[in-house]
Formats: sequence, structure tokens, C-alpha cells
Amino acid sequence: MAEKKMNRYVSLLLTLILSMAVGAVFMLVIGYHPLEAYVQLFKGAFVGTINLGTTLQKFAPILLTGVGFAIAAKVGCFAAGIEGNLYLGAIAAAWAGHYIKGLPGPIHLIICFLTAAVVGALWSAIPALLKTKWNVNEICVGILSSYVAKYITSFLCNGPLSAHTGIPQTPEVAEGVMLPKILPPSQANAGIFIAILLVIGAAWLMSRSTLGYKFNTVGLNMFHAEYMGIPAKRVVVQGMMLSGVFGGIAGAIEVLGTYGYFLDNFSINIANDGMLASMIVWNDIRLVPFMSFFVAALKAGALSMERFAGVPRSIVDTITAVFIIFATMETLFTIRKRKKTASKPDKGQTVQVKGGNTK
Repeated sequence: MAEKKMNRYVSLLLTLILSMAVGAVFMLVIGYHPLEAYVQLFKGAFVGTINLGTTLQKFAPILLTGVGFAIAAKVGCFAAGIEGNLYLGAIAAAWAGHYIKGLPGPIHLIICFLTAAVVGALWSAIPALLKTKWNVNEICVGILSSYVAKYITSFLCNGPLSAHTGIPQTPEVAEGVMLPKILPPSQANAGIFIAILLVIGAAWLMSRSTLGYKFNTVGLNMFHAEYMGIPAKRVVVQGMMLSGVFGGIAGAIEVLGTYGYFLDNFSINIANDGMLASMIVWNDIRLVPFMSFFVAALKAGALSMERFAGVPRSIVDTITAVFIIFATMETLFTIRKRKKTASKPDKGQTVQVKGGNTK
């Protein structure tokens, strides 16, 4: 088992190197210098307070949605609707942050996160219940429900919850619930620490707790789990709802840490990036943070690469796509030990040879 995990880690590293090499070839073909482009990509992601802060600001929601997707995968579900959790959690936090009054700042902040978590969990319960009750495909339900969630939030921030500023947004949340900035003047905020703590908790839950054991057992074989006395359908619903909690909290961090209000269509494929980060590392919660950080760095550095090296940001999307293709080819860099052949007998073994003699 340990050897198999090590093979996966090595394979992931080699896949990353190969993807960057393919990206360099693309740049050469279209007339750009790949080394200069990658230098600018690195600078745009890490060099300078604003650049590093932008990477960290993008990292938190990608990390949470990636781990949320991985949790759903542990119970055998494909959480295609986690973008909807992100949107509804964000607008729930915006509502609680503005319309709930008279609470101390820390308690008000906790209420905002709890509201976002509950809304995200309830939204994920819909595809989970449809799957367990009537065997409805959760992927189709998740994709369609994401559109519904976006339309609901768009209606609310343009209608009942509108700030009436001429921009489709909700009123600003109370100052006491805004997450503190950590690298001003960038948008990086304390939400990254909340995200890391939640991910550590999720990793412990999946590997050390009874509930995590049930999640893994149901995901491997639902019928075997039922035979062991585990209520598989209930566990599937619990796993999907926990996934929705992570998506909802990711939206809350965007509102309370980055914007201060809900902005219509604020997410630019945040949840999709989280899903990709999780799938690339085979939904391994321990590896999702590293891949999420890599994706966030690509997104943050792409603008600098385009501005200073002239390379279009679509190259970054190309590298990501190639990376996904190679990552799904699990045998591309598989390392196996050669099996011992029968032609080399063990010491002391008697072998019949031609002529009837033995050795």
C-alpha cells in the first residue's frame, strides 16, 4: 500500500513536469519564449505582496470546494453541484452579515458561517435524497441545480436583497464580521486559516473517525456496507451534506473576506477549479491542498504572464487541460517491480533438466 501511494506521488510530480513541458512547446509553436513566460508566471503568483496575496485569496475557496468534492467522492458521489453550494452559501452569509443586528462581532461572524454551512448542506441534500430514494443521477441533478442556485442568487441581489447602487449586489455586511486582511493591500484574508483548519478536520474525520470509516466503506461497496449493518443511504446523504457545508463556507469566505457583499456572478469557475484539483489527485484529501495551491498560483500568475510576456492566459488553461489528461492516464508513469520468474529457482530447489539429471 505504501509503495502504491509513493508511486502515485511520483507519478503526479512527473505529470506536472510533462504538462509544463507541453505548455512550453505550445508557446514555442505560437512564437513565445517559454522560459520568460514561466518566469513571469512565477513572479505574478509569488513575488510581491499583492501577487502573493492574490494567490492566497484564490487558494482558500479552491481548497474548500476541492475538499468538499473529495468528501462526496468518498461516499461514491460526484458533487457536480458544488458551485451552487458556493453561491447560496455566499448570499446566505451576505444576508446574515447585513440583516442580523445587535450581536457582538465574533458571535455574528460565527452565525454568518453557520448560516452559509446550513444552506450549503441543505442544497446538497437534494441530489443526495434523489439518488438514494429514486436512484436519480446526482451528476445531472448537481449540474442543473447549480444553474438554479445562480438564478436564485441573481434574483435576490437584483430584487429583494438589492443594495440599489446600480450594481447587482447586496448591501455591505457589518464591519465587525469582515475577516481581517493578512497581506494588505491585497485581498488575502484570514479565511485561509479557517479553510486550513477545516481541511485538517476533514482529513482527521476521514482517516480516524467512525463516520469516516463509514464514508469509505460505503464508497467502496454500498452493498457490503449494508451487509455490515451500516445504513448506506443515510451515510450517502450525510457525505453529500458535509460536502455542501464546505462549498457554503467557501462562498462565505469570499463574501466576508474578499468583497464585503454578494456580487452577482462573482465566481469565475472557483468551484470547478476545486473539482479539478480534487480529481487530479484522485480525491486524496491529503493532496488536495497542494494541487489547489498549484491551481491558484496558475490563476494568479496568468495575468502577469499575459501582461509582461505577452502570452495569452488561455495557455494556462491549456496547461491545466493537458495536466488533467495526463493525470487521468494512471499507467503513464506507473512504477512496478519486476516479478521473479520461474527460470531462476530458489537456493536449494531441485530442478529437472534434460537427460534426467537434477541440479
